[in-house]
This record gives sequence, C-alpha cells and structure tokens, in this order.
Amino acid sequence: MRIEALRRRGWGVTWCLLACCLAAPLAADEYLSGIEWKKPPVVTPGEQGGAPSDAVVLFDGSDLSAWENADNWKIVDGVMVSGRGDARTRQAFGDCQLHIEWSAPTPATGSGQGRGNSGIFLMNTYEIQVLDSFDNPTYFDGQAGAIYKQTPPQVNATRPPGEWNVYDIIWTAPRFHEDGSLKSPAYITALHNGVVILNHFELLGDTPFNRPPRYQAHADRLPIRLQDHGNPMRFRNIWVRELRAAQGQQARPPYLRNNQGQETPIE
Repeated sequence: MRIEALRRRGWGVTWCLLACCLAAPLAADEYLSGIEWKKPPVVTPGEQGGAPSDAVVLFDGSDLSAWENADNWKIVDGVMVSGRGDARTRQAFGDCQLHIEWSAPTPATGSGQGRGNSGIFLMNTYEIQVLDSFDNPTYFDGQAGAIYKQTPPQVNATRPPGEWNVYDIIWTAPRFHEDGSLKSPAYITALHNGVVILNHFELLGDTPFNRPPRYQAHADRLPIRLQDHGNPMRFRNIWVRELRAAQGQQARPPYLRNNQGQETPIE
C-alpha cells in the first residue's frame, strides 16, 4: 500500500512509515568467526548406559584383561569384585569421560569409613570416593562422591546397599610447565545416579589422608585405579572416552555478512 493512499485514509506520516517498515522483511547481518572447522566425528551412543562407539571398554563382564594387578580380583556373575591390592588400567588416560557402576556389600556391615569403602583414582592420583553412604554418617569430605579430603558432594545420591550406583565423570587433567610448576589445575564434573554432585570443581592437588593436597608434576596420561579398602565392592559396565577439543583453524579474521553477500570486517 502506498504512503499517499494511507494518508488519504487518515494515517499520519509517522504511522505510514512504520507500516512500511513492518511490512518489509527484516534481515540481520550474519556473524562468521573466520574459523574453518573440521567435521566432528560421528559417535553412536550406547543404550541404557552402555559404551558409545568410540569408548574404551574397561570391563564388560567377561574378563579383566584391561587391568593390571587384578590377579586377586574376580568375576562373579559378570561383575568385577575387588580383591587384595588396587587394580589399575593397562591403558593411560588424560582428559576423559568415565562411566562406572558400583555396588556396596549386602547385608551392610560396619559403619563410617568401614562400610563399603573403595575409591576411583583418576590418573592414579586424584580420588573420587566410593562408599556406602546410604544412612551411614561419616565426615562429609569422605562420603560417596567426595573429592577425598577436599570437598563433599553437593548432595548425597547414594542408593541402598545391594543396588547399583552410577558415576558419570568428566575429567580435565592438570597441566604442568616444563620446570614442573603447575600450569593449570585439574577439574572434575560428576553425576551420581544422574544427579550432579560435582560441578567443574577445581582440585587443590592430590587426595591423601595424612597431609594437605598438593600438585606434583606427572605424565600427561596415567592409569585409572580402583582401590582395595578391604571391602568386597562390586563394579560393572566400566568404559572411558578420551576427550578432545573441536578442531579448527583461523582462516581469516571474523566478519559480518548481509543478505546481499556483502562482507564487513569486525575491527
């Protein structure tokens, strides 16, 4: 509709211009980063907590071949049962996603740290606690889901003894300078039975019982360790995915592009 026709109908000039603007299609400039990204690899998800297609399977119920020092551990009905001595993965890992399911002995015996105790050590050094924390008080930075002696979990999501608990862990390894000093700390995000218990927590260092935590330079990749704490803990469905950042190259500076294809550099 022309502006003159609108005016004859009693519209003011301002309203006429507004009507024309509203009738015209709006097109915003598109921002482009100038980065040429590599195509992300295709991964087939696992079903019901099963391993995705790019995962390293550490235990699927059949054998302990992925583990060292597991001679005294055993498999019972497709479940890995802790024995004398800690078990370590033969393969080493840095940044990773770890899925592991565990179950405390039943009937429950003992109390506090003496009931259903184990631990998962990322990079053989940094412990997220495994403990029967269902109606079992202990010190908070030592209960299930704690980073041992550093922080309690945000909540206690432990299932009763005999039921299966699930940890899904996102691990960012620490980095060290060539002189051994800390470049960047370790971070962990963890879900316990689908509930967030650690949200990008920054570790203060290792997780000993008898001294403050500290960082000491180590390799970029180290084994995952399962602790023997004297309780016959059960584990199953253990898998890990190595994490790698998306890959891309800055081919040109960032810019804006309008719907006519004209490009404007971003200063």
